[in-house]
Amino acid sequence: MVDKKAVITGAGSGIGRMIAKTLADEGYALILLGRRMESLEETAQICARPDLHFCCSCDIGKDGEVQKALAESAAYSINALVANAGVGGENHAGDEDRWDEIVQTNLNGSYYTFKACLPYLQRDLAEYKHVLFLSSILARLGVPGYSAYCASKAGLLGLMRSKAVELAGEKILVNALCPGWVETNMAEEGLEGFAEALNITRDEAYNLAMKDVPLGKMSTALEIAKYVSFLLSDAQTSITGQTLDINGGAMMP
Repeated sequence: MVDKKAVITGAGSGIGRMIAKTLADEGYALILLGRRMESLEETAQICARPDLHFCCSCDIGKDGEVQKALAESAAYSINALVANAGVGGENHAGDEDRWDEIVQTNLNGSYYTFKACLPYLQRDLAEYKHVLFLSSILARLGVPGYSAYCASKAGLLGLMRSKAVELAGEKILVNALCPGWVETNMAEEGLEGFAEALNITRDEAYNLAMKDVPLGKMSTALEIAKYVSFLLSDAQTSITGQTLDINGGAMMP
């Protein structure tokens, strides 16, 4: 008998994949959403009891696609939403500015996802339900060339706080996680871009990046997933409306 069900967006790789594996190990049935069906199915296969999990390819940046995916899943309710999907990279003013693409996915897409999942959370019989937005340390910092990414991730924090107050009476806890450097393909791509821009090696770029991290290392995706697991668990019923930082000390608010 499964009494815990969670939706995870961006579940096909990186942090989303590790969150899926960790929650599955704890008995969750999962609705795994992302753009590439093949990657989602690979995630399901590394999870405990792959037969419990539903995979659906969708673009969160298109309003209505998550709603359609949830209908296809035949789920009646969910305990938790982990809104993890997002895109990174730079944007620059001009004909090829990626502002609309990045903000549409990271901010609007996260809102569309939340909007689609809310009725399912409200129907669930658990005493407390959970929404977690995956933001970024760049929500708190200014980085040249990353205006769309910084703005979209900062926007998630405003969305989170508003919904945390709005839904507190229904015992739906809403929080945001702001990871710093995490060992993922996205981080590796960032390091490679950093190295190319400065005409240095990847290892030199890594060492330079870690100079701003007091612990001198990246977090692992498993660390993030374990923290997510705690936030969604019955072990806590008082954390809501919070921006939670995992960054090796790189930013201390």
